[in-house]
Amino acid sequence: MQDIESRLAQLGVKLPKPAAAVASYMPVRTVGRTLYISGQISAGPEGIIRGILGDTMNVAEGQQAATAAALSILSHIRFTAGRDLEHIASIVKLTVLVAATPQFTEHHLVANGASDLFVHLLGENGQHARAAFGATGLPFGAAVEIDAIVEMNH
Repeated sequence: MQDIESRLAQLGVKLPKPAAAVASYMPVRTVGRTLYISGQISAGPEGIIRGILGDTMNVAEGQQAATAAALSILSHIRFTAGRDLEHIASIVKLTVLVAATPQFTEHHLVANGASDLFVHLLGENGQHARAAFGATGLPFGAAVEIDAIVEMNH
């Protein structure tokens, strides 16, 4: 079986440089074997992925934004926490915030951009509990923000 970073390369994806904290919080807090990863906004090689679902973005674009936020989570596991991605025992839970109009009702489909990536890369270990809901705005105008609880093997 291929390792996670090889699977990312096959998808044509490179882990981004982890973003530094921009307020009074830690990007990753480790308690035992559990990593609590602060909200990661949608950002790609071109910068922050901005938009409002139901207005300036459609579901497919929102899913791409959620995928970008998920890659930032993996980046923090690998580089900020200094953990090997192969040691991920479980993506326990995601909370997905979607910048959306009040009429938008497909937050769960946008969140699938992150969920599907984790399952693709980690198989059963990528399956997780999740909450997805709308917000009137997110930091820096980001379309999506995701935080995570991740259990490591050691």
